This record gives sequence, structure tokens and C-alpha cells, in this order.
Amino acid sequence: MEQHDASVTNLAVGVRFRAAGRIYDFDPGPLLLDRDDRVLVETERGPALGTVVVPARQRPGGRALQRVIKKADARDLAREDQNLQRERQHYHTALDVIRGYGHGVKLVKAESAFDGSKATLFVAAEERLDLRDLLRQLGQLLHTRVELKQIGARDETKVTGGVGPCGRELCCSSWLQEFQPVGVKMAKEQGLSLNPSKLAGMCGRLKCCLRYEYQTYVELRRGLPAVGTKVESVKGDGTIVRHNVLRQTVVVRRSEDNIDVEATLDDLVVRRPDA
Repeated sequence: MEQHDASVTNLAVGVRFRAAGRIYDFDPGPLLLDRDDRVLVETERGPALGTVVVPARQRPGGRALQRVIKKADARDLAREDQNLQRERQHYHTALDVIRGYGHGVKLVKAESAFDGSKATLFVAAEERLDLRDLLRQLGQLLHTRVELKQIGARDETKVTGGVGPCGRELCCSSWLQEFQPVGVKMAKEQGLSLNPSKLAGMCGRLKCCLRYEYQTYVELRRGLPAVGTKVESVKGDGTIVRHNVLRQTVVVRRSEDNIDVEATLDDLVVRRPDA
């Protein structure tokens, strides 16, 4: 049984097209769909095969959505296999052309439209390039409509995948759906060494995981007296020179002997810096 009450018209299902890819909402129409169902959906680029990852729920905001055409059948899955073979052929055929193009352009991935009407080639380069000549060459070589997409270092790493210094599969290629801005301030707030080789991920950019605990550190630091604050302490009076954020303690440099001691908030009586 694949149908529900046709009077229910305000539903949406979440569909993903690739591992760790974004989840898009589609109108299931009269179909009853469960998690992990393979479905054929209508997109702006034509029909595409995806996987239901969020079962039917109330449609967000009641907005209009593209529709689910049908549950994928054996013919659709066979076509998917054919497309994967076609993608490998396109990749190997285009590889030599792109290598010979120069300008540091690197072929990252080839994708084929579900109906085979178009090939999309993802390329990476250090700078933004005019790729129209390359596009014409590839169109003649592959005998199909070709779209070239130049992607950045983070997207390149997401596509190629790998293992991070933590020993786990890269977040971007395993579960992270969208990239968020990451700044050096996040490393400073967490007391990390500002060593570029330790802060950079496989993509050469700042690690995405610098965001994960950043807000927690910000909140915990708010409860600590600022560095430079003069304090009275049961362990001696002095000036705060460092925080131990996770332990919620501070390091006080005693005025009497210039020795650093760790103190809890209960050990302190905070004084004004100009006191």
C-alpha cells in the first residue's frame, strides 16, 4: 500500500541525494513514504533519484514544494547503476583534457543527470577562472551537454573524503550538511595554539570542528573575572593571568612572590583593576 488519504495535502518529506548532502523538502503527494525509501523526484534540473531521510511531516511554512514523482522501482535503480558507469567514463575521458588545460585546474568529480541528458563536472582551482574554452572542448569530447562547476577547497575535500587527525572520517564527507564560517577568534576563545598546521583541516582551511565547542567556551568564560583583574584570594593577592575555562578556575600571579597559583571562584574576592 503506497497511498494515504488524498485530503492530506500539507505534508513534506526530507530527501537527500548524496551522503552528507543537504536535505531538501519535497511534496509526497498521495504516496506513503518511509525512511530509507528510494524515490524519484522532480527538481529544477530535471528528475533525480534520492533517499527519504525525514518521513512525512507538516510542511514547513506551508510553502510550495517540488513533488515526489514515485517510489523508485527496479528500472530506476538499474538506470542509477548505468549513470554511475557513465560518470566513471566521463571522469576518465575528461581527466586528460583538464590536466592539459593547465592553470592548476583539477577534476574532482563527474555527475550524470538521471535521464542522461547532461554531465556535470566539478573542478577545483586556486583562483576563479574563465572556463568557457574548456567547456567547449569537453562538450565536443563527451558528446553531451556539459556543465562545469568550479568549487572551493572545502567542497573539494567534502567530495573526495578522507580521515582527519582525530582518526575519524571527515565531518564534511560523513555528516556535515552545510559549511559554517570559522574564524581564528574561535581558536583563541578555546585557548588553542595558533599554529596554522594544527588549526588547518585536510582542505587547508580552518577546521570545521573549531565551531563545535566555541559557544560553550564563550558561555563558560563569561562567569570568570577578566584576565588582568586584580583580586584578593585565600591563596594570596595578585592579578589574574590565565583562565582554565573548563575547570572554571583562574590562575593568579601573586604580588608577594610572583608565583602563579590556581584558584576557584570561591577562593576569590574580585577587586577593581584600578583598586
